Amino acid sequence: MALLEVSNLGIAFGGLQAVSQLDLKIEKGHLYGLIGPNGAGKTTVFNMLTGVYKPTEGNIVLDDNDITGATPEAISKAGIARTFQNIRLFNDMTVLDNVKVGLHNQVVYGMWTGILRLPSFREKEHEMDRRAMKLLKIFDLDAEANYKASQLPYGKQRKLEIARALATNPKLLLLDEPAAGMNPNETEELMNTIHSVRDQFGVAILLIEHDMNFVMGICEEITVLDYGRVIARGDGKTIRNNPKVIAAYLGGDD
Repeated sequence: MALLEVSNLGIAFGGLQAVSQLDLKIEKGHLYGLIGPNGAGKTTVFNMLTGVYKPTEGNIVLDDNDITGATPEAISKAGIARTFQNIRLFNDMTVLDNVKVGLHNQVVYGMWTGILRLPSFREKEHEMDRRAMKLLKIFDLDAEANYKASQLPYGKQRKLEIARALATNPKLLLLDEPAAGMNPNETEELMNTIHSVRDQFGVAILLIEHDMNFVMGICEEITVLDYGRVIARGDGKTIRNNPKVIAAYLGGDD
C-alpha cells in the first residue's frame, strides 16, 4: 500500500471550487512534484494535507490511517511535516532552538517536571540538543547553532526550515517552493540536499516549485494542476511535452 493515498479530494470556498476530484498516490521514499500555474490550487492541496483546511469531499489516508479533517497537530504526529513558501522561522531564537521546536512533538514530560526542572527534564533537554545538533550537521548548519535564525543568509534559512520539519520525524515531507529566491548555486546545493534527505531519512517528499528545471531535475513523478483539477501526471519528459501542460502555462488552447 502507498504511504499516502488521496481520493476524490476537493474543497470549495463559498461558490468557488478551489480543488476538485484530486487523486494522488505517494510511495514511501519517493520524490514527487506538484506543479501548475499561479492559482491552480497547489498550496490549497498542501493546506488540506496538513489540516489547515478541511476538505469538503474525498479522503486522505496516510500509512493506512484516515487523517481526513484531522487537526494540524494530529497530522504532524501522524507523520506529515511541511515548509512554507515564505520562510517561517522563529527569527529571534537560535538556530539550535528552532530545530528543537520540531522535536517537542516527540518529547513527553509532566508540567511539574518542566517547572521544577527535575533531572528527567534536564536529561530530555540534553537529548534534544544532541538530536538537533545531529540534524544541523547534516545541513552544514552546526557551526551556526548559536546564531539567531535571522542572522543566517537566505539559503541557509531555507535549509534550517527543512531541518526543523525533519525534526518532527515525518514519513512525508511537503516542501512549498523550496528554491524560491535562490541563486543557481544555492538551487543546485538544495537539490543535492533534498536527495540526501530522502536517502538518509527514507522520507517521501512532495514539493511545489515554479522552477521547472528544479522540478524536472529532482522529481520522479510530477502531477500538474490547473484550475484545481489534475490535467497531467508522469515523469519529467512526459510532462514537458504534454500539450495540456504547455497550454496551461502559456495560456493557449488545448
